[in-house]
Amino acid sequence: MSNEVGAATRAVYAAFIMAGVAAASWASRIPQVRDELGLTPSGLGLVLLALAAGSISSLLLAGQIVGRFGSSRTVASMGVLLGVALFSISFGYEFGVLPVVLGLYVFGFANGAWDVAMNVQGAIVERRLGKAIMPRFHAGFSVGTVAGALVGAGAVAIGVSVTIHLAITAVLIAVIVASSVRAFVPDDAGPAPTVTPSDPTLVASNPPVVTRGERFKNAVSTWREPRTLLVGVFVLAFAFTEGAGIDWISVSMIDSYGTSAAVGTLAFALFLSAMTAGRWFGPALLDRYGRVPVVRVLAAVSLAGLALYILGPATPVAFAGALLWGLGASLGFPVGMSAAADDPAHAASRVSVVASIGYCAFLGGPPLIGFLGDHVTVKNALVAVAVLLIVSLTLANAVKPLPEPRPAGH
Repeated sequence: MSNEVGAATRAVYAAFIMAGVAAASWASRIPQVRDELGLTPSGLGLVLLALAAGSISSLLLAGQIVGRFGSSRTVASMGVLLGVALFSISFGYEFGVLPVVLGLYVFGFANGAWDVAMNVQGAIVERRLGKAIMPRFHAGFSVGTVAGALVGAGAVAIGVSVTIHLAITAVLIAVIVASSVRAFVPDDAGPAPTVTPSDPTLVASNPPVVTRGERFKNAVSTWREPRTLLVGVFVLAFAFTEGAGIDWISVSMIDSYGTSAAVGTLAFALFLSAMTAGRWFGPALLDRYGRVPVVRVLAAVSLAGLALYILGPATPVAFAGALLWGLGASLGFPVGMSAAADDPAHAASRVSVVASIGYCAFLGGPPLIGFLGDHVTVKNALVAVAVLLIVSLTLANAVKPLPEPRPAGH
């Protein structure tokens, strides 16, 4: 590994980790914000909808943004913007719902473009390395979520206010992200010519230079590609599975299992830890067995975990269910991102489309679970997650690697 690629690899890890810290820091304090604002489950779902709406707004433009400004500048600027949004939420929740909704919308907007840009850079580094590493980048995100959740649990346990916790986190995110992305490699950097990967998704090729008009035309045409759309729906199913855990485990543990806020946050941290383990050790399974069999098995594992969590008679069973739920949900999103970026010439536009479809889960998920939660409890409303996991099983073939391009003249 060259020094340049090694530095870029570490920088991509940093971007993913800090994105995870941001997501979990907010999620770990959702129960306290809910109580301060006096929200019902459906009301909370609508507030969380603002974050997803911001993400979708951003993702629809992310391919153009990354294509115009590059992944490094996009991640840096969006990291700072997200920090500003989180800082405003840390004070705004004391003044009512509107400041939280506005802050979450900006948070989501920054997160959407940041997500696409770091996945594009991750795909470039993956091709340069000549081996599957994208799930480990997403494991970095999960490491960040675990760290954010554990800090959040500690803050709840010792009585640190939401304002102090989130304000400090916001400043750290902005500073660390803006400084780390300097090591990103250029977006048009091709992989080292000596790499001969065994996985055909990692075949080296330098993407052609395209004009702004061609970029727009390619972005529009990408929305008509059947494989890209199917990969997007596949990612949506796993994003819904992951997002439901992030948004609702703490709340459902408190409301349905009668745990304390600290114990509810620990269940959330366990879910995230299981996702981290799956993403860290997943590349070896993907290299050995391939994308399709691995994601199918993990979808089944997540279904088993959901069954335990929803039907479990006691808190320990719910914790076991959360563990399996998180483990099974671990690889769907990163595998979908790798599948979208199989062809480097179209990586930015396809990742943007797939992420846009996937993030619809975060748009529709919170109000759906919240609405159902008002009628059947949040815990029982999680049956909706199982339905989408079954959909992911039927669409798993969509993430099969693209065939290796044939040499010219053959």
